[in-house]
Amino acid sequence: MTEPKTIALADSLDMTAAGPLHRELLEVRGQAVTLDGAAVRRLGGQCLQVLLAAETAWAADGQAFEIVNPSPEFADGLALLGAGHLAPPGFAAAPFVQD
Repeated sequence: MTEPKTIALADSLDMTAAGPLHRELLEVRGQAVTLDGAAVRRLGGQCLQVLLAAETAWAADGQAFEIVNPSPEFADGLALLGAGHLAPPGFAAAPFVQD
């Protein structure tokens, strides 16, 4: 079994990062991939769409797709956008605080 390809995600996964992220994921399609989210400070809807589409594509290919080391901001963004399932099991986002 080969080691998964690791991709370090950018600090700002905004609209301008969606195209490059999509291209980078296409380059490793067909093999297991691990996305390192330690540097992510912002998550936008376009990059979330890319991540969700990749999750679906990797599942269809029978390949592993995993996000590891999500920063608190990344985990919060995933949870707030309804994609908390992308964070590693047992990784809890910070609770939403209301004043």
